[in-house]
Amino acid sequence: MIRAIAVDDEPPALRILTHFCQQAGSIDLLKTFTRTDEALTYIEQYPVDLLFLDINMPSMSGIDFYRAIANVSTVGRQPVMVIFTTAYGEYAVEGFTLNAVDYLLKPFTFERFLQAITKATDVYRWQQRADTTTEAYVFVRADYTLHKIALTDILYIEGLDDYLKIHLQPETGKPGVPKPVVARMTMKSMLERLPAADFVRVHRSYIVPLTRIEAVRNKTLFVAGRDIPIGASYEADFLKRFGL
Repeated sequence: MIRAIAVDDEPPALRILTHFCQQAGSIDLLKTFTRTDEALTYIEQYPVDLLFLDINMPSMSGIDFYRAIANVSTVGRQPVMVIFTTAYGEYAVEGFTLNAVDYLLKPFTFERFLQAITKATDVYRWQQRADTTTEAYVFVRADYTLHKIALTDILYIEGLDDYLKIHLQPETGKPGVPKPVVARMTMKSMLERLPAADFVRVHRSYIVPLTRIEAVRNKTLFVAGRDIPIGASYEADFLKRFGL
């Protein structure tokens, strides 16, 4: 059962979502909120798989709220899926840019609601299967696609403002360097998804797997043929990892 909450400043909209979730049967709608601050407090304290989120709200827009929960500590949890709900179609592009599972334009039918739930269920099952495998993966949304990336394939991660470039090793039997996965997320949120024993942030713009470090010289790492600087504020922690 997918654990969900709903945030909307209009109680009638929350009643419709509650009714639809009850009919669908696969969604456990734990709570509904008309205030974003209360919803944020709940997410910080309890595991949530899916968020139904109105965009046009008075205190904080749904877009800004979803960006805010990226900074919530979710170590050991999969990222919260989101289905945006709004009466304003002009927000659709921005909603999908934030890797939403779906975007429901009010008023939506139960059939259209079920389509969104089916997408969320597919993502949820994929996440659950990954948890039972022996090889570690991280799931990242980019280009309207959920990418399943093996941690052993990551060469290094580069931060570019609000985006990350995940550089990957070539697949066996396929020559050439693969195209990096470019995702809209912060370095902090990415680092929280990675095992601390295997990855280290060495600069405000770089995260590297320890196993990929080929050499260190003069505050510079050599990783996959690339020179990566060690930032002054990260140097002490990096050296401690190697007992130096």
